[in-house]
Amino acid sequence: MATVSPENPWSYTLNLPNDPRSAWIARITLRGVLSSHELNELRDDAELLTSELVTNAYRYSDGAVELRIRELAGNGIRISVWDTNPEVPAPFEQPALRPVAPRRLDTTYGRGLLIVRRCADNWGSAAFGHRWYGPGFRGKWLWCELGLGAGKAGRAKATPIVSGA
Repeated sequence: MATVSPENPWSYTLNLPNDPRSAWIARITLRGVLSSHELNELRDDAELLTSELVTNAYRYSDGAVELRIRELAGNGIRISVWDTNPEVPAPFEQPALRPVAPRRLDTTYGRGLLIVRRCADNWGSAAFGHRWYGPGFRGKWLWCELGLGAGKAGRAKATPIVSGA
């Protein structure tokens, strides 16, 4: 179990180019972070969710991507990905209790964020358009949380935190 004090939470930020290799680099970085904080029990799920979020950012935006990994109370982590496309994808527009239509079996993509919704303990989004934040400022955060102890049932009860994604 992690020995990091809750009074001194940690956070890591990685800036990635809009490149197909970014998901791989994000996974390697995540492995190092989780290993150094003795959170290896979260590794498999965290790698999958990080890969899906970064791949989504690469596929649907045209700019750089930012990955944040930060500690949450109770040995949990939040994985956040920023991209320059302010459109929140359908799986993240819906409230946690509302089911999203499944993808057709013959489609070759489009399941990644459904995987995030299903595997994360909590998830959410925040979109920013240029109206409120000045010309040229646009994008969105998609985030998920793991290791909260509440399990998947805790997703519907959790209150999304938008600030500081």
